[in-house]
Amino acid sequence: MALLLAAGAISDAGSGVAGAQEGVPESGASGSPPEEVGRDSGAQAPQIEASSWALVDADSGLYLAGENPDEQLQMGSVTKIMTALVVLEEGIDLDEEVTISEEAESYVGSVYSNVGLISGERVTVRDLLAATLIPSGTDAAYALAEHVGGGSVGNFVEMMNDQASSMGLEDTNFETPAGLDTNGNYSTARDLAKMTREALTYPLFAEIVDTKDATISTQNREIEFSNTNQLLSTYPPATGVKTGTTPQAGANLVASAEANDESYISVVLGAEDSEQRFRASEALLEYAFSNYDREPLVSQDEVYEELPLPYRPEETVELSAAEDVIGVVDAASEVERRVTTEEELPPSAEAGEELGEVEVLVNGQRVGESPLVAREGYEEASLWDRISYTAGSLLERAQGAVAGLIW
Repeated sequence: MALLLAAGAISDAGSGVAGAQEGVPESGASGSPPEEVGRDSGAQAPQIEASSWALVDADSGLYLAGENPDEQLQMGSVTKIMTALVVLEEGIDLDEEVTISEEAESYVGSVYSNVGLISGERVTVRDLLAATLIPSGTDAAYALAEHVGGGSVGNFVEMMNDQASSMGLEDTNFETPAGLDTNGNYSTARDLAKMTREALTYPLFAEIVDTKDATISTQNREIEFSNTNQLLSTYPPATGVKTGTTPQAGANLVASAEANDESYISVVLGAEDSEQRFRASEALLEYAFSNYDREPLVSQDEVYEELPLPYRPEETVELSAAEDVIGVVDAASEVERRVTTEEELPPSAEAGEELGEVEVLVNGQRVGESPLVAREGYEEASLWDRISYTAGSLLERAQGAVAGLIW
């Protein structure tokens, strides 16, 4: 069986903002009064001058707001987020040394973003990741692609597309590990947010993209560089992630920030210039911190369902949540709690035994779930209970049949 708990009144939440229904969900199957969700704010998302943008909750992946979030656009060096993700997914030894090839060196001087790697130098995978993500080194990205792709950049690009497919990124395609301008290298703001959220689960990735300045070593020299993401220096909550600028893609930025147990990812694609992408990203992240709250949308030990016991319909067992489900909500969020249980309860159960699940959705998007467990145990029905129940059922059916004939 399934039980849906939701309530909401329609309100104008503003252009591009997810959740145009302002509602107050019921707190559970126990019939308690509705609860307020989110801050009491009707603020609209800021107006962003860019081709596309998206704002998501980094913890749950909940899409919060955006404009043209599914438009396929070139992204420049933001591509390197996936490059790093594939390297980390492959479990490559981070201390393994990579010999820089002539192809990797060929991007030094021919493109804006490079760290000046020289053919024949040896650099660890760890340092190449730093050189790829912090100063956006195209030469480092190609060195990684060759190494992980078995000597073939083409093989590595296939791995990038396989990774995108496995993540359900249907509007993303790669033709280069560095984001050089090609018509076939594109993604969307929504897909990039999902990609970034996955990459941030790797501590090394999170550490690197939050680094302002770094130094890497070859066998005979050190190379110093700084992060192209200015938000790390100008916006205290910022924690990353990656810039991307090319003539065709324009100015792009995937940014992340964390404060007061909240963390968000913003994606800005196709801004007019570099400064605009930083201002837009800060405005989006500030909007999130100002208008959303992290709240328990399901509370541990609260009852969300009550079911009749087998062969004893006059007796029931209460099902309570085994754990909290936390999500971000604002004043316009519609929260749903969907309870599912087996069609028939087991003959007996102990206290704490899992008998169902409560799933939480915010504005139609799943944010988490909690097992539902028996608040108190119950024993198997006695023989007399079974006989009485069966006899009662037979009597009801007989009375129904007689009533049908009379009718």
